[in-house]
Amino acid sequence: MDVVVYHNPACGTSRNALAMIRRAGIDPMVVPYLDEPPTKERLRELSHQSGLTVREMIREKGTPFAELGLDRPSVDDEALLDAMVANPILINRPMVLTPTRAKLCRPSETVLDLLEDWPREDFVKDDGKPFLESVRIPGSSDDLRDALAAASLPTGDLEEPGKTFFRFQLLGGLVVGYGGYEVQGRDALLRSVCRTERSAKGVGPNLVQLLMSRAFDDGARHAFVLTEGAAKFFRGIGFVDTDRATAPEAIRSTRQALELCPASASLLSRRIAL
Repeated sequence: MDVVVYHNPACGTSRNALAMIRRAGIDPMVVPYLDEPPTKERLRELSHQSGLTVREMIREKGTPFAELGLDRPSVDDEALLDAMVANPILINRPMVLTPTRAKLCRPSETVLDLLEDWPREDFVKDDGKPFLESVRIPGSSDDLRDALAAASLPTGDLEEPGKTFFRFQLLGGLVVGYGGYEVQGRDALLRSVCRTERSAKGVGPNLVQLLMSRAFDDGARHAFVLTEGAAKFFRGIGFVDTDRATAPEAIRSTRQALELCPASASLLSRRIAL
């Protein structure tokens, strides 16, 4: 399979995605885009092929994004593309292309979506955290119900429509957690997030990041979560406390908000960005 990787060797996410591609037995074409910036037209093609807007292809952290005034909503796609060509550090990474699709592989685990197969052996990333596989499962799964019950999380609505669930496991097969969401337009309520007793330290943030990327793929751009005991954890990964009265009506109308989570549960939210 022919694969092209727009790669920044200084980026751990890019390095990990590239390493997984090579572990799958593929020798990709590596484009060092900081030294060989794609043209404006090529960037436009990548936007179309990946399904991302031009703005969603831009990296904000650690770049002159705000300094250049690109955070203003009035800045149009043409100006954004011009800025990316002139300042290739603004191009988010890694963008991976196969003969059939393109994907911004953030977190690096999402590169598995593009691979037909890979070694079923545990793989540790640059930061020492394990590479995770997300497996979509139905709400009727006994293992999901058992894990949530063990974590004292609600199970009463698992089989109702409009809910998406995943089992998270190491590449060797060890299950380390579960999670799901309900997408309401551009908003997603994360729910049923728990680790198993066998999960390694540090899995939680990676699990939630991967879960949010799945919600992003389903159209969500803002995440909400209701929690009693894990508010500190979610604040530590970028969520902020949110007044329920200001939350979108669709989020406040979920069974999680109306019935299953106690009124004492904290509501937190954050923007979903790759």
